[in-house]
Amino acid sequence: MKNFNLKLTLTNWFSDPSHHQQVTAASESSGYQLQVRTATAADLTAIAEIITESFHSHHGLWGWAFPLLRLGIYEDIKYRLSSSAPHHLCLVAINTTANGTPQLVGTVEIGVRFHDSWKQIGKNFIYLSNLAVHPQYRRHGIASRLLVSCEQVSQNWGFHDLYLHVLENNYQARQLYFKLGYQVHQVESNWNLFWLKQSRQILLHKHLTQDGIF
Repeated sequence: MKNFNLKLTLTNWFSDPSHHQQVTAASESSGYQLQVRTATAADLTAIAEIITESFHSHHGLWGWAFPLLRLGIYEDIKYRLSSSAPHHLCLVAINTTANGTPQLVGTVEIGVRFHDSWKQIGKNFIYLSNLAVHPQYRRHGIASRLLVSCEQVSQNWGFHDLYLHVLENNYQARQLYFKLGYQVHQVESNWNLFWLKQSRQILLHKHLTQDGIF
């Protein structure tokens, strides 16, 4: 897994200076100039494309629906990020190419869920969703950087527990999460999934200590 010279900048969706947050982290350069920041309106098209490519296929029986799925994802993210929710961000990883052109190569959403969403947890908590990386940039540590950025945001907000879902048969993603310290919190049980031969969802949890040691 490659390392990056990383500059992390977190800002409000509408670039309101009163909400600016900055976090920096650096590691050995590998030729990429990677920046993680909050999304802007100009990023929406690229975000929707990356998420759709990560979770749906251009090919096969449902390939014709790809543009519709992409449009739906675009509108969903646009709605969430234009809302006034105080604890919700979409982070994006930007790589500056050799000719100086910035390219959006990854994204993740982080937000607060409430006790009435999952009563068994019984409290407000941070939930991560829509982690996706551009196909050409996978397996280079970008997903890890986005997840670490979410941990920094979570602690800045005063939260120390993160949750996310992963499909049981998504072995590559599970390996990544376990490597970063996530543990199984709950395995979804649904007979409909068995009969439809669909993979179950696993709810993963990671606790961050006050001093940042996991």
